[in-house]
Amino acid sequence: MPELPEVETIRRQLAPLVQGRTLARIEILDPRWSRPLSPDELTDALQGRRVQGLSRRGKYLVWSLSGDVYLAQHLRMTGTVLYEPDPEPSHVRVRIDLGGAGTGGLRNGKARRGKQDGDLATLVIVDPRRFGTGELLLGDEALEAFFDARLGLEPLDPLFTAEHLYSLTRGRSAPIKALLLDQRRLAGVGNIYADEALHRAGIHPLCPAGRLTRAQCERLREALVWALQAGIEARGATIDDFRHVDGVWGSFQDRFAVHRREGEPCPRCGATVVKILAAGRGTYLCERCQPPPRGTRPIRRQAARPADRSRPPRASP
Repeated sequence: MPELPEVETIRRQLAPLVQGRTLARIEILDPRWSRPLSPDELTDALQGRRVQGLSRRGKYLVWSLSGDVYLAQHLRMTGTVLYEPDPEPSHVRVRIDLGGAGTGGLRNGKARRGKQDGDLATLVIVDPRRFGTGELLLGDEALEAFFDARLGLEPLDPLFTAEHLYSLTRGRSAPIKALLLDQRRLAGVGNIYADEALHRAGIHPLCPAGRLTRAQCERLREALVWALQAGIEARGATIDDFRHVDGVWGSFQDRFAVHRREGEPCPRCGATVVKILAAGRGTYLCERCQPPPRGTRPIRRQAARPADRSRPPRASP
């Protein structure tokens, strides 16, 4: 978390706010964020550049900057991006002042701190667990090489067909849940959307990937596309730290069929949703809709009280 729908929600909200503006002043408050570069090295490479576009690759936000420079930002588990928060929240790891086009936010080569001219806006990257990163990439070739080494196709890509998914599963004895979480094979899907898609497709998370038939791969591909598109329409899911850029919560958690619904009835058949361990992650499923494959012994977690998924319309900054 955040997964593809949450990152896409941030991108759609943030792009019109930053495109055409200048990274007038950058403060990297946590040196982990800029590794392997130091905060000063990354700041020097980015500060003063104009934002030409904001795109997404899998779970990455990709900042396209003047001078053929890119910043690949990953929010990891608890990262979020807030625009003009008031008051500023805790756990701020990066602070960016956005100036006007060109060098409107600069004076004598240095950024102007403050809003007295009405031209600056502040963007903060908040990350309680400090896993988020920002990586500098110089040129298109470096950008493509970076993602080629890290990401497979995402389910929303037209090239991600049922036959492509079937080819990914061949010869693999690992659970299908593990394959869905492997970003090198399939980009953008995390724990939430894997659980929801597997339930919709009627496939047990511990089923060895290589056992899936073409028909099952067709159902799973359709379920993945549905889950991701539904998540985008709901502007993401907020179960821990995810926020929109204005601090508002996502709402896809209100539509979960199984994720975080341990002990509650399955909306399809009424059986009790259970929680097991799959691919090292807490995994939710209905064992009636998703019968376990032969030879598997699911490791169940101790039953917990049903989670409270209700959320206020707006989070505290």
